Amino acid sequence: MKRKDDPSISGVLLIDKPAGLTSHDVVGRVRKALGMRRVGHAGTLDPMATGVLVVGVGPTTRLLGIVGGHDKEYEATIRLGAVTTTDDREGDVVSTADDSTLAEIDEEMIVESIGRFVGTIQQRPSAVSAVKIDGKRAYDRVRAGEDVVLPERTVTIRACELHEVRRSTEHIDVDVRVECSAGTYIRALARDLGAELGVGGHLTALRRSRSGAVRVTECIDPADVSIDQLLRPGTFARQELPCIDVSEADAVRARHGSALPLSLPDSLVVALIGPGEDLVAVVEPGPRYLAVFPPATPGT
Repeated sequence: MKRKDDPSISGVLLIDKPAGLTSHDVVGRVRKALGMRRVGHAGTLDPMATGVLVVGVGPTTRLLGIVGGHDKEYEATIRLGAVTTTDDREGDVVSTADDSTLAEIDEEMIVESIGRFVGTIQQRPSAVSAVKIDGKRAYDRVRAGEDVVLPERTVTIRACELHEVRRSTEHIDVDVRVECSAGTYIRALARDLGAELGVGGHLTALRRSRSGAVRVTECIDPADVSIDQLLRPGTFARQELPCIDVSEADAVRARHGSALPLSLPDSLVVALIGPGEDLVAVVEPGPRYLAVFPPATPGT
């Protein structure tokens, strides 16, 4: 018989994912540390990447799909002068720019090219991304020897600021800060910037500095995970979503699926918060319940 999770354990962990771990590795460590099976994350990070990984525990995992679509912020290093099979440093180099062509690329050209990617654009995810094709991850299909070309998707890059340019005879390293919509691939941005400049490019470093309202300065190392580090569901929802405070009686009604006389802002998803920062439900205009959560247990 499978062991049941402790129903009193529910909340959010804000993890600073180290390099070398997959997002699933972090989930596994949280499960082991807390003795919980129901653990999930919002917003996959590649093993190479570091930074903000929001992890849900217990019933709060239902909240992750709702807040996971919020904007992200990254610090990244793009290497111009080489194309790789994975669009990052972990892949095999398939082509390089000659020294004379690379020498013609100046900082003004880099800034101008970066500017062409700011706004709402069409972006083709890397073939080794976590995008699913007929239920199977694209990177699994690539590893199985399939030739994978993913369709373009609409993403929004709100800002892409150049921090520093460092040169060698073989490549140009470009440090940038990127603010973007969920679903944007920074590896694809590196690849496309290199293509735009005619020298090829790939990603060599990536750190997610913000996800929604969560900044990396708030996050903990996976080794420090404990029950005491759990953020209450209501507290987390309040920092990520517009909220409406409801009475204890309305909280009970909502949990039984009864409609409440709510006036919701157009096109906004709203969290209902009961007394004691108790996350009751998340609703969308209609109103329609997107998720309903069990009563909070004192201390969680």
